[in-house]
Amino acid sequence: QVQLVESGGRLVQAGGSLRLSCAASGRTFSNYVMGWFRQATGKEREFVAAISWSGDRTYYADSVKGRFTISRDNAKDTVYLQMNSLKPDDTARYYCAGGRLMLVAATTYDYWGQGTQVTVSS
Repeated sequence: QVQLVESGGRLVQAGGSLRLSCAASGRTFSNYVMGWFRQATGKEREFVAAISWSGDRTYYADSVKGRFTISRDNAKDTVYLQMNSLKPDDTARYYCAGGRLMLVAATTYDYWGQGTQVTVSS
């Protein structure tokens, strides 16, 4: 059983930066692939980034590649999403998730947080 809690979301101006955190509690966190997803109002939840259990492999959606960086600190049971050069299109509720395979489909992840809202103004 793993429980996830996101934090760090807020209102930010376009071009600004923000770092989201996802704190995990429970067992076997270090053995899970961790991912970030986002969902804007009226749209489906979409993949943002994922990181392997050891942190040596990462994958990003084309829309955020070069701007966002996913990382994890297994000693702290925490995964991060550093977001730079934010755009209004990045406005969404951001969720972290844990799973067994580093895939882009939300249905393949087993554990989810409640999300944190990111709003980017222009």
